[in-house]
Amino acid sequence: MQFSDSTGRAIPGSIQQVIVAGWTGRDRAAVDHHIEELAALGVAPPSRVPLFYRVSRDLLTTEPVVEVLGTATSGEVEPLVLALDGTLWLGLASDHTDRELEAISVAASKQACPKPVASTLWRLDDVADHVDALELSCQIEENGAWIDYQKGSLANILPLPDLVEKAGLQPGAAMLCGTLPAMGGVRPAQAYRMALNDPIQNRTLTLDYSVRTLPVIA
Repeated sequence: MQFSDSTGRAIPGSIQQVIVAGWTGRDRAAVDHHIEELAALGVAPPSRVPLFYRVSRDLLTTEPVVEVLGTATSGEVEPLVLALDGTLWLGLASDHTDRELEAISVAASKQACPKPVASTLWRLDDVADHVDALELSCQIEENGAWIDYQKGSLANILPLPDLVEKAGLQPGAAMLCGTLPAMGGVRPAQAYRMALNDPIQNRTLTLDYSVRTLPVIA
C-alpha cells in the first residue's frame, strides 16, 4: 500500500500494525447511553473506554470495491492517524464492520471486513491548531439515491493526540479513531462517499468505495 502527502510525494514506510479505536466520543454521557442501548441488543459492553481493538494490517485497502460476506455489513467514516517516516499523519478511513457478528464479538466483527482508506495524507502537525474544526461526512447509496448518513466535526471525538498517547501508537502503526452517529440508524449500503474537510485551509480528503456482497453458503 502506498500513501502520498498533499503534494503527491510518496511517504516511505509500511503499515505493521492496525488499531481500531472504539467508544471514542467526547461526550462520555452519550457514550455510556450508547453502550446501554447496545447492551439491550445483546452487544457486550467494552471492558474500558476508549478501547483499542487490534486487526490485521492486511485489512487496509485503497481498492474502490470491497467484498464482504453477507448483507449485514456497513461502513463508518473515521479519521485515520498513521505513524510513518518519523511523522504522524492524518487520513480518512472506513471502519467497515459485520453488524451480525458485532452482537457476538465486537473484536471479531472488526476483523471480518476490509477497511477502505484514502491514499492521500496530511501532516497532523499542519492541522494541530484547528483539528477540532475538521469536518467528517459520509453519504450512502440507497435505492439509487445518495443519502446523508454521517456528518459532524472532530470536536465530537476524543482529541487525536490523546488517542495516540492512550493507544501507545508505535512507528509503522495506523489507527482508526472513532466515528459519528448514523442519521437514520446504522444500516448496510451499496456504496459510500466519505470526506474529511478542512475549512480553515480549504482542502478535503475523499474516500469513495462500493460493496460487493458474497453469498453465505451453508
